[in-house]
Amino acid sequence: MPDLTGKLAVVTGANSGLGYGLACALSAAGADVIIAVRDRGRGEVASRQIRDAVPAARPVVKNLDLASLKSVVALGEELAAEGRPIDILINNAGVMTPPRRETTADGFELQFGTNHLGHFALTGQLLPLLRAAPNARVVTVSSIAATQRGLTLDDVNAEKGYRPMRSYGIAKLAQLMFASELDRRSRAHGWTVMSNAAHPGLTKTNLLSGASYGRLTRLTWRLMPFMWLDVDEGIKPTLYAAVSPGACGGAYYGPRGLYETAGGGVTFAAVPALVGDQEANRALWQLSEDLTGTTYVD
Repeated sequence: MPDLTGKLAVVTGANSGLGYGLACALSAAGADVIIAVRDRGRGEVASRQIRDAVPAARPVVKNLDLASLKSVVALGEELAAEGRPIDILINNAGVMTPPRRETTADGFELQFGTNHLGHFALTGQLLPLLRAAPNARVVTVSSIAATQRGLTLDDVNAEKGYRPMRSYGIAKLAQLMFASELDRRSRAHGWTVMSNAAHPGLTKTNLLSGASYGRLTRLTWRLMPFMWLDVDEGIKPTLYAAVSPGACGGAYYGPRGLYETAGGGVTFAAVPALVGDQEANRALWQLSEDLTGTTYVD
């Protein structure tokens, strides 16, 4: 980890799991960290735990419900009023495989609306503050679920039928395509914001244990522990993308181990073919702008 003293990082979903681990690591490196969470009480608990682990840390808790565009805009306006440039934005928070189709406050399928549209809108809201920082980075956390066969963006709101893991994969694929297209647009418009993506492999977090197949997950933790990472190992690809001098814009990072699940360092992750389809990326971007009312202006 390089010295991040004086840098400002925003981490969504930083009250537990990967987000908490990322907030701790960034704080330990000297960064000022904003914990952007839906449950302020849990955020305050996480903040105290970070201060206990890193006595010099002063994390700040901000309200953010990615399933509500109103909440996203409110946080954007709050941070804009404060005016401090943002050096690192980690789009980490997410919803995983609710057993039945649910919707956000704005009527979108919960996983697509929260994981992708919420972060798309948030990044757009914060773009002026990111551009105000020298060499800012946006890291979007995707998943190996994005590599499922046959995923398309024809029914992002699961209106023609809902399958929990398929909808999760669609949301994570959309996030990966967004990260790629954001970097392309940043270079084209001279925004000087690097965008890349990472995934944590299979990391033991509350997100997985609370998913619709939680019992199966807990069983595989016991039977195949070598495939599962502790949080300290699972955050490495995202940290690399966020702070390493060697990280590249538009790249996708994951664990180096077996099938991008086990530990052993960081490597380039397998990229679904659709991510390389520029027409599909542009179409998703336009759809995301239309659905969220967020426009990334030059």
